[in-house]
Amino acid sequence: MIEVTRRGVVAVITISRPERRNALGSETTRALRDALRQLDRDSGCSVIVLTGAPPAFCAGSDLKELGGLSVEQMRDHEAVTAEVARGIGYLDKPVVAAVEGYALGGGFILATCCDVVVTSNEARWHLPEVKIGWLPPWGLQSLLARVGPSRARLLTWGPEPIDGAEAHRLGVADYAVPQGSALEKAVAVAQSLASLPREAVASTKRIFAPFATGAAETLDAEASRVFGENCRSEAAQATLERFKVKS
Repeated sequence: MIEVTRRGVVAVITISRPERRNALGSETTRALRDALRQLDRDSGCSVIVLTGAPPAFCAGSDLKELGGLSVEQMRDHEAVTAEVARGIGYLDKPVVAAVEGYALGGGFILATCCDVVVTSNEARWHLPEVKIGWLPPWGLQSLLARVGPSRARLLTWGPEPIDGAEAHRLGVADYAVPQGSALEKAVAVAQSLASLPREAVASTKRIFAPFATGAAETLDAEASRVFGENCRSEAAQATLERFKVKS
């Protein structure tokens, strides 16, 4: 489910569940957490690139897995994913996201939790959670840090998807490139960062961490609480019934 390859001192983590659109199930999330931690401790790695196997970067939570859980169990599952995504900001090494295809829901937020985001112009970005009845249960601090509260609110409402070019214009992504070249650009950015003194790069990340992550843990806890409340609404219950989640 998680593949790690090397390009010199750059390590590429690929979420590889194409049959599930690289959705974040429990096993995948644990494997991603372990890969990030191991690479952060690896002296042979200077920068990490995070991407997804075609056709997508990540489609968010694995709704097939969540379909067998109660609302409280869903909250527990999402809290683990939140910890992994939030933890990216506290790694010593930079993490560069390479987004092709689409980044939906938790996949959208996972990308924004990375230090640098590269997207293809044609990639589809969307937060569909409000449309189906609930607030995204984690990661909104990363979106706030990138685009500010007003745009973060609009994107979270998710009235319509945006493409990679618009994501770049809004500040969700740092680079926008032609379709099919996001990974190569992300690796090039990673190699540029890797050419800098490692200690200074890590120090810079630590200095900016409070601004990038802010009160992420507190906000995630509150979002999770509200998410649980939202799941009792009529709209959410209709969604949960489709996925056979026990209320």
